[in-house]
Amino acid sequence: MSKSLLIISRQAPWSGPGAREALDIVLAGGAFDLPIGLLFLDDGVLQLLPEQKATQVQQKDLTANLKALSLFGVEDIFACSDSLAERGISSDGLNVDTLQLLQTSEVPMIIDRYDQVITL
Repeated sequence: MSKSLLIISRQAPWSGPGAREALDIVLAGGAFDLPIGLLFLDDGVLQLLPEQKATQVQQKDLTANLKALSLFGVEDIFACSDSLAERGISSDGLNVDTLQLLQTSEVPMIIDRYDQVITL
């Protein structure tokens, strides 16, 4: 039986390689039918904003990777609503349609559901 894996993405999209690496791990896990989840916390919620101008910072846009999550069977996608609110972000119109919003107090319960946790 496969162990489940939760990736916690805490970095803004262009602050370093962490955001891209988190998405790459999740997509690879989904491709191999690994029970996997993705949680956006803190500045990681900035990845969910639409119309990011990646070329202005000479980066690749992460939007296509976010849209591909469901194609790879990744259904457990979470974001902390408190992190969104702290950054003045509405949950309407984000890049992930199947996003499940959590309060900060619910995050430990989600983490406990997974066998392994990686934070990037």
